[in-house]
Amino acid sequence: MWFVFALGSSVFAALTSILAKIGIEGVNSTLATAIRTVVVLVMSWGMVFITNTQGGVTEISRRSWVFLILSGLATGASWLCYYRALQIGEASKVVPIDKLSVVITMILAAVILHEQFTPKSIAGCVLIGAGTLLMVL
Repeated sequence: MWFVFALGSSVFAALTSILAKIGIEGVNSTLATAIRTVVVLVMSWGMVFITNTQGGVTEISRRSWVFLILSGLATGASWLCYYRALQIGEASKVVPIDKLSVVITMILAAVILHEQFTPKSIAGCVLIGAGTLLMVL
């Protein structure tokens, strides 16, 4: 089931890039990011109430709060950079560089989370990096 959600994520991320590139024309990138964030906020809390999981807020540990807040800050910084890059660059070049996050995530997962990788996953990581360079040069 995780694969279905991961695939959905990639499809919606692709749509996000195209729709953002069209919508950001003539709009300040920071303002556009703020508008997007409000929509995501409303949608997320809507899902919390639809699934009746709002009671779980009080059960979140202090450690989880800290890391969720840090993750939110990283997301915000990512979105601000992404929208500015989309505004001044071509989507076909910005998006592949943005997807280098896959390579960076693998490196951080190894260093911080001590995840183990196979020769196959390392080869995939190298190919993603090489493919990104080919697409943007």
